[in-house]
Amino acid sequence: MISIIWSSANKDGLTAESVRRIETGIQSCGETVQNIYLNDLDIAHCLACDRGWGVCKSEGRCITEDDFQAVYKAIVDSDAVVFVTAVYWHDTTECFKAFFDRFRRLETARNHSVAKKNCLLVACAGGTGNGAVRCLENLDHAAEHMDMVPLDRLPVIQFNKTYMLPALEKAGRALARHIAQ
Repeated sequence: MISIIWSSANKDGLTAESVRRIETGIQSCGETVQNIYLNDLDIAHCLACDRGWGVCKSEGRCITEDDFQAVYKAIVDSDAVVFVTAVYWHDTTECFKAFFDRFRRLETARNHSVAKKNCLLVACAGGTGNGAVRCLENLDHAAEHMDMVPLDRLPVIQFNKTYMLPALEKAGRALARHIAQ
């Protein structure tokens, strides 16, 4: 199973279409997809308890009880993960950031459950698209902190969407084939 974790305020925009294309590519190889839309979930921001290293470091869990735990488990149980976010101010959406900050804290502090796990990083920017590359750089650094393996970093912007959307299907297929080996 491959999990797609994504966030965008627009369920019908460029980010959503990117997710659909990746999902189609993965499923065309017979692989199961778990599509997790963060904007519909209740995920609080990190409380940075106990000077930033509370039970996330000592016990490998977060003290805040919300939908985070289910998404975290889905990622840990997945064969690979695709992270897709709309770009706000050269970074991920606030929803995505709230999730990812807690995820990264658990993984770097104690658990290391996703070390060596393959992932794709996708940033979808409207307007000029200037923030997509910087957003991907931020995601790449976070993946590096968790020792994940980003197989590709894909910026999707208004200018390149005519050729990037079909490329995302191919990226989904390539990821599915890679994990099947």
